[in-house]
Amino acid sequence: MNMVDIIMKKRDGGELTDEEIRYFVNGFTAGVIPDYQASALLMAIVFRNMTRREIFSLTAAMRDSGDVLDLSFIPGKKVDKHSSGGVGDKTTLIAAPVAAALGVSVAKMSGRGLGFTGGTVDKLEAIPGFRTNLSEEQFSTQVREIGLAITGQTGSITPADKKIYALRDVTGTVESMGLIASSIMSKKLAAGTDAIVLDVKCGRGAFMKSASSARVLAQLMCQIARENKKDAVAVISGMDQPLGLAVGNSIEVAEAIDTLKGKGPEDITKLSVTVAGIMAYLGDKADSIEEGIDRAMGTIENGSALSKFRQMILYQNGDDSVVDDPTLMGIAASSANVRAGRSGYISYIDALKIGNASRHTGAGREEIGDAVDPTAGILLKKKVGDKVEKGDVLAVVYAADQDKVKSAAQEAAGAFGISDHEQAKPEIVKDIITL
Repeated sequence: MNMVDIIMKKRDGGELTDEEIRYFVNGFTAGVIPDYQASALLMAIVFRNMTRREIFSLTAAMRDSGDVLDLSFIPGKKVDKHSSGGVGDKTTLIAAPVAAALGVSVAKMSGRGLGFTGGTVDKLEAIPGFRTNLSEEQFSTQVREIGLAITGQTGSITPADKKIYALRDVTGTVESMGLIASSIMSKKLAAGTDAIVLDVKCGRGAFMKSASSARVLAQLMCQIARENKKDAVAVISGMDQPLGLAVGNSIEVAEAIDTLKGKGPEDITKLSVTVAGIMAYLGDKADSIEEGIDRAMGTIENGSALSKFRQMILYQNGDDSVVDDPTLMGIAASSANVRAGRSGYISYIDALKIGNASRHTGAGREEIGDAVDPTAGILLKKKVGDKVEKGDVLAVVYAADQDKVKSAAQEAAGAFGISDHEQAKPEIVKDIITL
């Protein structure tokens, strides 16, 4: 085989064989195939798309490019969850301990934020001392002992996907349904769990702009899971406005803690309980999704989910006193209010603009190696449908210095739309895909 023939075959609309796909994945991971040839093939895939069999094959090849965890020694079904990325998405911090409190074994590998999307690892590292670099042995042992562990992805898991994604990010080849699905699912399959809940976002602040495209991606990922004898259910959720009120790192952890105490915003509470309820259903801790959701809400009401979150913090060397006093994670040096320029009703909040403004406070990163300020971010005071008077505070911007605060506040101000007419509050859970 040679890459020129493979590139030309896909360029002309041909279907690549399993052997050709593995030749590409293995060769590129090993450094034998140069970036320019890999880029050419990826662009051909973007234009010509992939068949379902090609997507299955690419997923398997990337999964097999590194270690595949074996969690079979942990009793019961192990359940993971994945979000396709969004603004203010702290669902994992809530849904994972809720599911674990119901007896589900939750083994979660998470990533860092990049661009306008936040990362679970960055949020957890806002907790003083919290370790996100568990070894595979520590990760597996913790899941067995307390039913819950959240760790960063190790270098030995799907190295092919890491290398291919880095190239896609700088060559305009991210927007391919097959490449997105195989990237996500190769990591989920390598994590060794038995079942997966997929939270697929749609809207201004998501990769999938429409609910219809989100459904296509969700169905494709569920099909990949089934092909690999894994259970999967997908939730289609809205990301036109930020999820919850907090967008940042420490302030999102604080909001997650409030939610686990039963005092969180309505949208993040509903989505987190829905995801956790599905996890309970897939983990054989509920006979139906509806029962799982009811039981999930019960763990918030009785405090067991908050206790599980505290237990995870302690196991991963974090300071659990942040559960009682979130200000121990630090307070930003500077802040500024974003105020309404007129009276009316909030008609939209552009999640992408809020995400970018939060990144510019120092809460996010441009490059994967950039440092983040855990205390920076944006705290919304109003959501879509809320009535406002001229001069009302719409959001508070936090950063390390006044220059960042001023710039981000101006950017955030442009994210709000105000209408004369009353607006309906958007539904957060748009669909559940069970296949």
